[in-house]
Parts: sequence; C-alpha cells; structure tokens
Amino acid sequence: MSSTPLTLNLVEGSIGFSFSPEAARELKAAIDQLMVGLKAVAAKSNPGTKVSPQPPLEYRYTGEVFLEIFCNPNIWPTPFAAKVLLTVRDVNIRLTTEAELVRVIEDINQYLEQVG
Repeated sequence: MSSTPLTLNLVEGSIGFSFSPEAARELKAAIDQLMVGLKAVAAKSNPGTKVSPQPPLEYRYTGEVFLEIFCNPNIWPTPFAAKVLLTVRDVNIRLTTEAELVRVIEDINQYLEQVG
C-alpha cells in the first residue's frame, strides 16, 4: 500500500485516503474507456450520426477503504460536463457525493506523478 494518499477534490471540499498506485492505474484505464464513450455520445449531436448507448463506468476498489465510482456517459452532453457518483466508505464512515469527472482525472494524474 502506498504511503501517499489519493486526494479527490469534490465540488465542495476534498477527501484523502490510502490508495495503491496499481489501483490508480486501473482506475485511470477505466476512466479512459469512459472518455471514449463520452466522446461517442458527444459526437451524436451531429445530425445523421447514430451512436448506440455506451456502457457506464462502474469502478470498485477494496483496500483500507471501499471506493466506488459510477458514471453514465449517455446522460452528459460532453466529457467536460460529466460528473461521477463517488462513494468512499470504511467501517466508521460513508461518504457519497458527486465529483466533476475532469477534476477526478486531474487528481488521479497528479497522484500517479507523485508515486512515480
């Protein structure tokens, strides 16, 4: 387990917790797939373009805390408008809130730069 906590900045405030670099790379890959879906949905705003519904992001991590991130790409007009539903819990506390997708991406990238 990494000694560097992952800090996710929320709409108001932030949350930091223990997270492994391997899990961060897995989350980044899952979000990269989500971005492909979001871009496909955004492209369908062009007349004559048909796009099938895109699969949602349903990421789960269990370590010292349980992290769940959910996003349905079919409801957001652009990747920049997208928000994710974020749940962080352990035996003592549970936090469920929304976070801006682009901010989560920035936070994960910053974390991966810190841990090498």
